[in-house]
Amino acid sequence: MGKIGRGLAIVALAALTACGGGNSKVSGIPNRFSDLDPYDWSGITPAHHPVHGVDVSRWQGGIDWPRVARSGVAFAFIKATEGGDVADPAFRANWRSAARAGVARGAYHFFYLCRPAAEQARWFIAHVPRAAGALPPVLDIEWNHASRTCRTRPDPETVRAEIATFQRMVGSHFGQRPLIYTTVDFWRDNDLGRLRGEEFWLRSVAGHPRGTFPGQRWSFWQYTGTGVVPGIAGAADLNAFAGTEADWAAWLARRRL
Repeated sequence: MGKIGRGLAIVALAALTACGGGNSKVSGIPNRFSDLDPYDWSGITPAHHPVHGVDVSRWQGGIDWPRVARSGVAFAFIKATEGGDVADPAFRANWRSAARAGVARGAYHFFYLCRPAAEQARWFIAHVPRAAGALPPVLDIEWNHASRTCRTRPDPETVRAEIATFQRMVGSHFGQRPLIYTTVDFWRDNDLGRLRGEEFWLRSVAGHPRGTFPGQRWSFWQYTGTGVVPGIAGAADLNAFAGTEADWAAWLARRRL
């Protein structure tokens, strides 16, 4: 489910969390977190990766960032913008509070497939500060099945060209190329494995990316959209970094603004 569509599920599941609806222990994910709708993990599981984080938007409501930090969350990607005329109203508060709590944070843009990439890049740049120590920006591009205003599906060549435009403009402004967040179907339908020089954040909630994105290298893996994280009310997206804690420190040294 895309980040917009997941909003309805997050609202519905929030009541379950408040009433203790999450499982206290879920096999395959770190013990410090839980999941309202757990997958039966086997093989390489999220728990095999030591570094974990969240991604958030307005749908999470007020976040207790010091508590999130104490739970062992190492990083957070925060929604800033969508399309060319939508700004997340919670972005500034989350951006400041995550930094104050010591959580490494970056901003993401949700791509609208019915608007030129150049317009969207300018919109994102206008709303996200160049902050020392910030994580790379993120382009979130996926099919949005819940959209009421954009049902078009551009051909793969157009999609890849639009990605290139966004990456070039945003990368030039911030001094480092954005990560690309995408889903299994979007990656497959648009042959994103053909992109060179890009760094990926992959969503796969029913299997490790090694199996669901064959041959694709990645840095981040979103493994659930129904996680339970101390300090966040309701369902939360949980993510794992690809490497060890030492790898994470080295990645931060290379990729922070």
